[in-house]
Amino acid sequence: MKIDARSASARPGGSGPTGPAARDARPEVSASGAAAATSGPAAQAGCGSAGSPGIDLGVGPEGCSESERRTRDRVRRMILERGPITASELGRGLGLTAAAVRRHLDGLLAGGDVAIWDAPSHDRGRGRPARRFVLTDAGHAEMATAYDDLAASALRFLGSVAGTAAIRRFADARIADLEARYRPSVDAAGVDPRERVEALAGALSRDGYAASTRPLRAGRLSLGTQLCQGHCPVQHVAAEFPALCEAETEAFSRLLGVHVQRLATLAHGQHVCTTHVPPGAAMTAPDAGTPDPVAAGPPGASQDPTATPGRAAGTAPSPSQERTAR
Repeated sequence: MKIDARSASARPGGSGPTGPAARDARPEVSASGAAAATSGPAAQAGCGSAGSPGIDLGVGPEGCSESERRTRDRVRRMILERGPITASELGRGLGLTAAAVRRHLDGLLAGGDVAIWDAPSHDRGRGRPARRFVLTDAGHAEMATAYDDLAASALRFLGSVAGTAAIRRFADARIADLEARYRPSVDAAGVDPRERVEALAGALSRDGYAASTRPLRAGRLSLGTQLCQGHCPVQHVAAEFPALCEAETEAFSRLLGVHVQRLATLAHGQHVCTTHVPPGAAMTAPDAGTPDPVAAGPPGASQDPTATPGRAAGTAPSPSQERTAR
């Protein structure tokens, strides 16, 4: 994946579509027509980031009103959850005008939090495609969990004194807690993998993973579902210790009842963690006391304890089978 961090507003005569003077005079207007007081320096492209200290009234120390900062954080969050995403999709999803979306994208591009996504050539159609935006590493860092360095140091020490197998055991133990917490929500969704993956995405989002699902289709044929995680609390640690990602993927398979495949991870530099969940019935083990339909044979067949693979119950063994048995 290639990304282009050039600002979308690099035009002569100003830092925005109509220059700074005209833009500074505009209020923040949503698609519903509601306006917020963001005149003056509050409308500058470089107003505060997700980590900036909030000011309840007036303009913050970065020259950005609290209302403007909250809107920018909403734009950043939607790019994190749904990127690559176009400006028009952002506007529809957030209820903002095209001008407001452009202004916030200008600021995020200039600050290095967002980049323009360069789609692979095989994904491009005819004509000029709409630009899509993704979060950069800096954008993810705005939302990163603290203590990454401490966690990585602890795992390095664990590996040095107990070996790499101990790191994997730690990863399994960590994910076992997550699996136990998510199991009730996922099981309540029933046996359909599509419903179960929706429930899993909801549980992940409640834990801050910014998860979403994307159905895959070829015409009317379902190809499965992609489970996307826009944020990972252990992203930077997992880059050094992939056992964390491996344990999570295996837990998803157990929770969903199907064999899932991890296609991309934030830890390896992609903009989102992507897991493919295939279509079809969930793989559930037979209930206790329920005969295995393969072993039981067709209805009415006798249960012959001498039956073996290759010989149906109730039939005489062939000479070759008798020789093999002897």
